[in-house]
Amino acid sequence: MFIPQVYAVALAMMVLSMICWGSWANTQKATGSWRFELFYWDYVWGILLCTLVVGFTLGHTDPTSPDSFLTNLGAADAEHLMLGLAGGLVFNVGNILLVAAIALAGLAVAFPIGIGLALVIGATLNYLVAPKGNPLLLFGGIALVAVAIVLDALAYRQLSPDQKVTTKGIVVSLISGALIGSFYPLIAKALEGDHHLVPYSVMLMFALGILGCTIPVNYIFMRRPVSGPPVSFGDYLAGAGRVHFWGILGGTIWCVGTISNFVASYAQMVGPATSYALGQGATMVSAIWGVFVWKEFLGAGPAAKRLLATMFVFFIVGLACVALAPVVK
Repeated sequence: MFIPQVYAVALAMMVLSMICWGSWANTQKATGSWRFELFYWDYVWGILLCTLVVGFTLGHTDPTSPDSFLTNLGAADAEHLMLGLAGGLVFNVGNILLVAAIALAGLAVAFPIGIGLALVIGATLNYLVAPKGNPLLLFGGIALVAVAIVLDALAYRQLSPDQKVTTKGIVVSLISGALIGSFYPLIAKALEGDHHLVPYSVMLMFALGILGCTIPVNYIFMRRPVSGPPVSFGDYLAGAGRVHFWGILGGTIWCVGTISNFVASYAQMVGPATSYALGQGATMVSAIWGVFVWKEFLGAGPAAKRLLATMFVFFIVGLACVALAPVVK
């Protein structure tokens, strides 16, 4: 089983997770008008496929080791298996609700409430589970990243000032943030104690939790979408191979980032609070895609550009503080 033994490798894996988490949504953009509810099925298949491939390669390097992928799965107790499964279920409900919140309230409201709340809750709970890293640098960096998320949302607000904000949209954003912030401590607990899981086996349980949640929850959203007409499995099966490919690729990219984050958090010098917080720099990565690739701010006014510039400064300084937290005593 591959686990980084030096901080530089663990840091590279956390940066990779940040890039993957901030980039997978580009595959959904590439499908054009293909509905997100239909895209999500292929996204989940991509997660499962990637989980198995990585588990039987990086996670199965020494079949005689008790930490090897299948050996560890067989030795883990029911409590740790259920923690991994519950982590996937909680995350997936929060993730689907975040998409619904964006549809209801717009990116400028849903993201700072949902992801900002998830960042604060997740990092705090993870630190309580495994208090590793300089707390001043860690939480100071988290505060700067939270400010950057708000600035990013304000910049997007400049693009759509007429977006109506409903109480329902705010409530859904709050619930999604609380759930997304609560899943990682379940994973952290699954990775410690007697008969615990290792990152590659916990990822399998996590992916199964996502699948188990997606079947009923995404079906409900298909039949009762927050926007647009209902869709069916017939619509999914009628999709072109190209759109299914992008969905599977999106799930694969997200899965690579998630496994990288779990593996980095398992390293003795890092811990889950730092790994999770640095991964949430994905918002900056998605903003880079939006600004430089998708040209979302082409023609935007000077106020939006100033907000974006300030946002990037806060993100870079905040992420640097989080990255230094494990090595500065």
